[in-house]
Amino acid sequence: MDPLGAPSHFVDIDSLPVWADQLVTSQPVGEKQVDVHSPFPCRKDINAKIILWRGDVALLNCTAIVNTSNEALADKNPVSESIYMHAGPDLRAELQKLKGCRTGEAKLTKGYNLAARFIIHTVGPKYKSRYRTAAESSLYSCYRNILQLAMEHAIASIGFCVINTVKRGYPLADATHIALRTVRRFLEVHGEALEKVVFAVSDVEEAVYQKMLPLYFPRSLEEEIQSLAFLPADIGNAQGEPVVPERQIRISEKPGVSEDNSDEEGLEADLSFIGSHAFARMEGDVDKQRRLILQGQLSEAALQKQHQRNYNRWLCRARAEDLSDIASLKALYQTGVDNCGRTVMAVVGRNIPVTIIDMEKALLYFIHVMDHIVVKEYVIVYFHTLTNAYNHLDSDFLKKLFDIVDFKYKRNLKALYFVHPTFRSKVSTWFFTTFTISSLKDKVHHVENLQQLFTAIPPEQIDFPPFVLEYDTRVGTFKIKMSVLSKLYLISSIKQV
Repeated sequence: MDPLGAPSHFVDIDSLPVWADQLVTSQPVGEKQVDVHSPFPCRKDINAKIILWRGDVALLNCTAIVNTSNEALADKNPVSESIYMHAGPDLRAELQKLKGCRTGEAKLTKGYNLAARFIIHTVGPKYKSRYRTAAESSLYSCYRNILQLAMEHAIASIGFCVINTVKRGYPLADATHIALRTVRRFLEVHGEALEKVVFAVSDVEEAVYQKMLPLYFPRSLEEEIQSLAFLPADIGNAQGEPVVPERQIRISEKPGVSEDNSDEEGLEADLSFIGSHAFARMEGDVDKQRRLILQGQLSEAALQKQHQRNYNRWLCRARAEDLSDIASLKALYQTGVDNCGRTVMAVVGRNIPVTIIDMEKALLYFIHVMDHIVVKEYVIVYFHTLTNAYNHLDSDFLKKLFDIVDFKYKRNLKALYFVHPTFRSKVSTWFFTTFTISSLKDKVHHVENLQQLFTAIPPEQIDFPPFVLEYDTRVGTFKIKMSVLSKLYLISSIKQV
């Protein structure tokens, strides 16, 4: 606490110059260039919210500041150390109650002795060029989840540090592109939610931000046109999320119809070319499906909006409630990637005591963990190993979960590997995927042993519970012995004959 009358060491963001007011020195645009526009056009209302400031984010007097940390929320990087020092010991006590934070997630605490009312903690990805796509998606999730959390808690101003540390090794330029475009896209849609966004940077970081801010926040038409040539090839989707080109499928409004026939009218004309298009040939009965969609378009759109609102309510609850007791079970966690580069989520059946835990909280925890994962393609590995009647999820719960989750959960789930199934579990799964949720049927793969699993997911990409490895080894040894005994018996029988 500052002595009475002494100047505060905290910085009032209202005293800092906004990006829109900083001088722009650019060449006038020629007449031929006027019709060329950037995907990030000049928006004075957005630029008036942006502040670039060289200094310590812990000193900002705004509603919330961002802390970049590790999974245990105990990193000793310069940003975190300064925040801990200025906030006081109460912050560390609250962080211990959070039970850590996963990569890409964001968690909120009080600011305590800081000028900021809140601190939003996040964990950036460890960068490896081999897994660049996964790192980009995780870093995007950091910024997007922070902004979402800020909107949910009516945070008026936020101070960002650079979400990266030396240990994590994320290239500064690449990280800056993701940071700026994610914030820009968010403000385009939810601009009324935030009054000020401050990027608190170091000397080295300031030079990079000064160079890249005009790409995403041009302050004039001249700057917009001149910056266009320096935008990267991947500028993300409408939310700023990185896009993987090889996973995109271009779906036109009228598949197979050339632009020359756009003036044809009527349903028959609309359907006349369907079937010649390569994508259309993947469907069973395209004409019938197209007619059904057109006939029920309004009601389907209304149902989708209602479902989305319902899911958003569950998501808000999941982010607000204390789910540390469910997290401590370690029944659901993110591990590596499969052979196709898709995120692998592990579910440990033995760690789910169905009869003694609050299953609604378990559902909330699933949504909380999975929401940022399912924006990309992913797979689930379910370890059924050594489970008993007290660990089995009933079909009503699974149906409820499937009905609540957003469409992206179902669309981007590419495989569910059921490890060490029993005969009973195979029968139950068959009935469930046949009569309850048929869309899952082709995605479920029963895996008798880990060697089968390794054909789809490298062993170094999976964090196995120790008992799973022990069981697989024991069962494998038993099967080998039985195979040897069978062969010996067969040889003995032949000799007797």
